[in-house]
Amino acid sequence: MRIFAAVVPTEAALEDLAEFLDPRRDAGPDLRWTDSSLWHVTTAFMADVPSRLVESLVDGIAEAVGDRSPIPLRIKGGGAFPNPYEARVTWMGVDGEPESLESLAGLARAVRRACSHAGANPEGGPFTPHLTVARSRHPFEATRWLRVLDAYAGPAWTADEVTLFASHRGEGKGRPHYEPVAVVELSG
Repeated sequence: MRIFAAVVPTEAALEDLAEFLDPRRDAGPDLRWTDSSLWHVTTAFMADVPSRLVESLVDGIAEAVGDRSPIPLRIKGGGAFPNPYEARVTWMGVDGEPESLESLAGLARAVRRACSHAGANPEGGPFTPHLTVARSRHPFEATRWLRVLDAYAGPAWTADEVTLFASHRGEGKGRPHYEPVAVVELSG
């Protein structure tokens, strides 16, 4: 099963971002816009986890991050993967005070270590905190989109939990579905 651990912004933060992006979606009909119900900040992604490891994953993540303090953040600015000139993904950045961003990076490292110790082998390179907002089937030049996304600075919110999701690939119309498996509160 496909599993990922993530921090999910508050409903108010997600609604504010949706209000900003909604009128702009028509300007990018070639993009596949991510539904706001799927927005999250991935801390670890595992493409193939046997279901027998899920309980160990939850326990490991809880042990690794349960005593950490909540982290004040905000959604701000944007970016593109792999780069602005051959983009396939556009995303919103996550911002905060330097100590908050270091806490978020430390949280991601701790989650990835816990997943690895449980035998789940997280994928990916360096942690770049972001929310994916659109994808493209073909590489495109995204600098005009980055100027638009860089104009956004959302309200402050607090990351106070890590959610473990099962990711189900699109069924029917090809839309993914994320099923929450467990929530670990940051109670430090």
